[in-house]
Amino acid sequence: MVELPFTDRVEAGRLLARGLSRRQIGNDAVVLALARGGVPVGFSVADRLHLPLDVIVARKLGVPWQPELAMGAIAGTARILDSRMIVELRISDEDIEEIVSREQSEMRRREHLYRGGSPPLDLNGRTAILVDDGLATGSTMRAAVEHARTLQAAKVMVAAPVGSVQACARLRKEADDVVCLATPEFFYAVGEWYRDFRQVSDTEVQNLLAEIRHKIESVNAV
Repeated sequence: MVELPFTDRVEAGRLLARGLSRRQIGNDAVVLALARGGVPVGFSVADRLHLPLDVIVARKLGVPWQPELAMGAIAGTARILDSRMIVELRISDEDIEEIVSREQSEMRRREHLYRGGSPPLDLNGRTAILVDDGLATGSTMRAAVEHARTLQAAKVMVAAPVGSVQACARLRKEADDVVCLATPEFFYAVGEWYRDFRQVSDTEVQNLLAEIRHKIESVNAV
């Protein structure tokens, strides 16, 4: 059991790394952090477990007239849609494609920005550990799981410090393993389980990815 709320994402990542260390994780594993909030958590996990870190830019697909309400999510070529919501709200195919196109453009822009032109890590035959700072509905993480599968990851693990009971249960059906340190019964938003939940900047994401890359390069050079 962990004590909530977490101090910040860095502390949550350290505790998550401890939980992951009890699992069977091979030396070929890769940590993939969902940008932006998942990156400080993923950095702590990768640093503690001495694993490479990459980023996944998963984008929520908001309802046209209520963008904060998610009707799905995308990550890479993967697309998750809530077909029941789409039918109930009578959202047209044209509206969906317009929103997907817009979010794909933003996704590609951020991926290029965060990696600084470096190629994504190869997942073929490797264990992919997908990390976020929390799982509310789990829609973006579900898209990330599907994306990792399309990249031929041999095993896909989901790891988060905190998540709703419903999201974690759903992801256990789709990922090979799920590590969620806390699943509070009453879950409103991820931020309520952190004392410090300030927004993560693009610059912070770039710096953390560069720092872990430098550490790994230094170790490999020895």
